[in-house]
Amino acid sequence: MPETIAAMIAAMAQAARRAAAEIARADAATKARALERLADALLQHKPQIQAENEKDLAAARAAGLAPSLIDRLALSDAVFASMARGLREVARWPDPVGRLGPETLRPNGLRVRRMRIPLGVIGIIYESRPNVTVDAAGLCLKAGNAVILRGGSEALNSNRALAAVIAAALAASGLPPEAVQVVPTRERAAVLALLKQEGAIDLIIPRGGEELIRFVVEHARIPILKHDRGVCHVYVDEGADLAQAEAICFNAKVQRPGVCNAMETLLVHGAEAPRFLPRMAQRFAAAHVELRGCPETLRWVPGAVPATERDWGAEYLDLVLAVKVVADIEAAMAHIAAYGSHHTEAIVTRDPGRAQRFLREVDASVVLVNASTRFNDGGELGLGAEIGISTSKLHAYGPMGVDELTTSKFVVFGEGQVRS
Repeated sequence: MPETIAAMIAAMAQAARRAAAEIARADAATKARALERLADALLQHKPQIQAENEKDLAAARAAGLAPSLIDRLALSDAVFASMARGLREVARWPDPVGRLGPETLRPNGLRVRRMRIPLGVIGIIYESRPNVTVDAAGLCLKAGNAVILRGGSEALNSNRALAAVIAAALAASGLPPEAVQVVPTRERAAVLALLKQEGAIDLIIPRGGEELIRFVVEHARIPILKHDRGVCHVYVDEGADLAQAEAICFNAKVQRPGVCNAMETLLVHGAEAPRFLPRMAQRFAAAHVELRGCPETLRWVPGAVPATERDWGAEYLDLVLAVKVVADIEAAMAHIAAYGSHHTEAIVTRDPGRAQRFLREVDASVVLVNASTRFNDGGELGLGAEIGISTSKLHAYGPMGVDELTTSKFVVFGEGQVRS
């Protein structure tokens, strides 16, 4: 590892550690004003940031990146409006820091409660999607944490521009700019150095593909909370409302195919396949979705590509969909257990009993009945912006909002008790 990169990351981590102590002491009003100021500043500096974003987009097009990945990289007017809206929503949320839980009175008279506290310094490693930079900054600030952000190399110009605006907004609010830092290099050695900042960084959150997650898991000396790949399924049950199923499946695959909560595999009960698959395939074809199907799927959709074993566990992040006809809900859940990534799973059904069984037995961070997988999102589930979708179970599972970026400590009130 180049000595200068290691030294730079170590210096950033120590600065974040000092800033975390200040942010943890900041009151709710100060943090809320900083978030509002940042929302205003983003809109004010949108032309300059978009100019830097266009450099990243031009390089991505020249490198031949897939359209879905270029979509994730773009900071459109709609994305700016969403970022500002998310920051304002987080600003209005109750401050979790210092919140006390229910009191327990012990037999000896001790009164025991739990208090929410910041995690400290968080390192986030992610690919594309420079809007994550703003979402992460806002959520970490609200939860009293400092954060070091290492975005994808393809978004470096965008992230540098966003970092400058964030730092200025923090400083104008009387908060340390070092509370939000962006690693200013494309060198992968910087990621390795970040993963070795034991004692300065409290938690690493990786968001990205399988290769990135594996690299982080293999090299980190710091606790990890994984935002893993999204191999998401929709199961169309026997007797389902097929018009409803068609709308849900189309939205889950087509609305934004390049995101982690997009459907990657469609499971259809055998009794519904003759009616549902030809009509659904026609609609997918109009949206240029390539279908890769099992032999029974090919029977009803002759134009589909024969699926291979690799397709069942694939996260395409593109207009490609695996389709399998299954015998019943047991077969659907067995397929999900074998190939799912604990991210998002959905059932379309009219049967309350099978709906409840799917909810209880399917192991995923979000399980839906009669709704698109695209709703596994912090904003859609009422959290405001999100730091990511945890596919780990410790210490959070699913979309991570402000509360999930805190932990708790015990606080105990006594009247002179001593232990015998």
